[in-house]
Amino acid sequence: MATHDPELRKELDATLQTRKELGPEYESELVESFLEKLSGTVDRRVRRQLAEQQVQVARGARPPRPAGDGSDFWQRFGVAALSLVLAVPLSAVAAVNAGLPGLLVCWAGIVGVNAVHSASLRTLLNRRTERRDGEWD
Repeated sequence: MATHDPELRKELDATLQTRKELGPEYESELVESFLEKLSGTVDRRVRRQLAEQQVQVARGARPPRPAGDGSDFWQRFGVAALSLVLAVPLSAVAAVNAGLPGLLVCWAGIVGVNAVHSASLRTLLNRRTERRDGEWD
């Protein structure tokens, strides 16, 4: 148990002790009883968390976003795809006009643009997570 709830621990110990006393023929009933108690505890915790989130929203705080909402992925993907599409004609122009050194400078610029975008996006996302709960983005 991740939260080490003492009540659930006591219930589990009591269920196991009862199983030892009554034997395996009552095991399914004991397990069902414990699972009902566990389900009730989980339901209360979920309701409490939802109520806390509703109170925060009522006070003006933005509700927490899921961890994998994917918005940063699509921004990175868009910049990377656009960089690759533009890299073809830029590489051709650089190679024709300046040869290999021009091609290397062109690709260094493309890599630099992607690196700066990635770093700025990471910085922006870190700032958002550091803000106070009551502050809107």
